[in-house]
Amino acid sequence: MTQQTIARFMTIRQVAATGILSEHHLRLMAKRGELPGIYAGNRFKVNYPLLVEQLDKESLGANAQ
Repeated sequence: MTQQTIARFMTIRQVAATGILSEHHLRLMAKRGELPGIYAGNRFKVNYPLLVEQLDKESLGANAQ
């Protein structure tokens, strides 16, 4: 049995490769301060599980209205 693991912190390009959002949209979110993560040197590392949680909450809120 193989189990695929997803890294907790990934670069914006790596997150975009998962297909969740485009790289352009992720970079816009980072610029606006809406992307969960930290800077490691000059690279922004996205906290992937928190991003998924954030998007889930936003989509639930949009469906409720």
